[in-house]
Amino acid sequence: MVKRVSATAVSNLMRMVGSSCSCPAHTAHASALMSSHKGSGGSKRHASVEMARPEYAFEMATSTVRVGSGATQEIGMDAANLRAQRVMVFTDRNIAKLHPLKAVTESLDRAKVNFTVYKDVRVEPSDKSFQHAIAAARAYKPDAIIAVGGGSTMDTAKAANLFTVYKDADLMDFVNAPLGKGRPIDRALLPLIAVPTTAGTGSECTGSAIFDLKDRKAKTGIADRALRPMLGIIDPLNTRSMPQQVRLASGLDVLCHAIESYTAIPYTMRGPAPANPLNRPAYQGSNPISDIWSSKALRMVAESLPKSVRNADDYAAQDAMTLAAAYAGIGFGNGGVHLMHGCSYGISGLNKAYHHPQYQTDHPLCPHGISVAITSPAVAEFTGAMSPDRHLEIAQVLGADVTNAKRDDAGAILADALRRFLFDLGVPDGISAFGFTSSDIEPLVQSILPQKRVLQLSPRESGAEQIASILERSMKNY
Repeated sequence: MVKRVSATAVSNLMRMVGSSCSCPAHTAHASALMSSHKGSGGSKRHASVEMARPEYAFEMATSTVRVGSGATQEIGMDAANLRAQRVMVFTDRNIAKLHPLKAVTESLDRAKVNFTVYKDVRVEPSDKSFQHAIAAARAYKPDAIIAVGGGSTMDTAKAANLFTVYKDADLMDFVNAPLGKGRPIDRALLPLIAVPTTAGTGSECTGSAIFDLKDRKAKTGIADRALRPMLGIIDPLNTRSMPQQVRLASGLDVLCHAIESYTAIPYTMRGPAPANPLNRPAYQGSNPISDIWSSKALRMVAESLPKSVRNADDYAAQDAMTLAAAYAGIGFGNGGVHLMHGCSYGISGLNKAYHHPQYQTDHPLCPHGISVAITSPAVAEFTGAMSPDRHLEIAQVLGADVTNAKRDDAGAILADALRRFLFDLGVPDGISAFGFTSSDIEPLVQSILPQKRVLQLSPRESGAEQIASILERSMKNY
């Protein structure tokens, strides 16, 4: 039996950071944005409130993608077509020994393109590892960048690209508020080609770069459409070397990208429209186009992830997962994610000892996809009332019989479907499997609450008390 976190502890947290999300979509005073304030004397303050307009538009931004078995062999010609003279290739020390990097470097050699390889990408990057990569890029002064690896490599390459162009900027200048300054990117970045070697993050299609901010014990990142790669090369041959647990973790990330994007707050309810479209966030809320990509990705994951995890030789399932990752990347890259990802940042950021099997790292590691999926049942129970039809649709895709289901039970039905799905795949039993206890809930909540960029997309108010409850219910899932 999990001990409930004390009301005093939650109350203290609520006073520290606010008891709920402050975005207009969740506050009881949302209608104030639309108030006319006539007869107020015409003050400038009242005039600005009167002119505030709720969001009315959404944008779709994604990378060009090239899909095909063996498509990596064309990357040298891509670099030559860009007239690149100094290409910087980013990878990690595991991928550096495998086929994907060899395919890239051989193609660059054939095209007679000069390049260097940076092999020090950290799996689950930190601010320190980002800074190391940025310093290397600034010293080399590339005119094009190639990322060969999973989300960690692609995100590291995005950060190196950004700060090679913004030579005098500090890392925190562009980090999402409130942890950073949230500065928008207003210059053209270098051409970036992403070559994913996992089927999960969808980072080849998105403008996000995520890392651990060690001194704040929080995971955060930079999110801006300008960060997205110019080209993503989705070559199924590059995912053949994934160990089973990497296939599992990366696939669960796809699952949660699809679910969260599909159940996020509608873009029209996110808050006021930006005064300048440059300031419209990359994560905008659910919208009609993201819904299509996320819904399709969900169905592909439900069918192909179990096959991919159970059989290393099921190449059809693995190929389907590479596409599902990109589909979900397009969906959540514009629609956004919310509580599953928000909670995961605290879970992985505060992990002190857990080391997931088959991950070759020199530091404790709870893989991103595992840390995201672990709270998915509790989050589904929490959000179900806000879009019951969508929750029942997802549950049905995951195998639940919803023939006589009541809409009031949508969250519980989806939660049960997720528990069965995770159990069948051998996912650890709740956050207690990572060493967390009830005494860790308060620091976890403190680490999660600053994730405003994603928490504000939750369809329900998600302050300290609500997040503590989700974590309590995620201690054990089965």
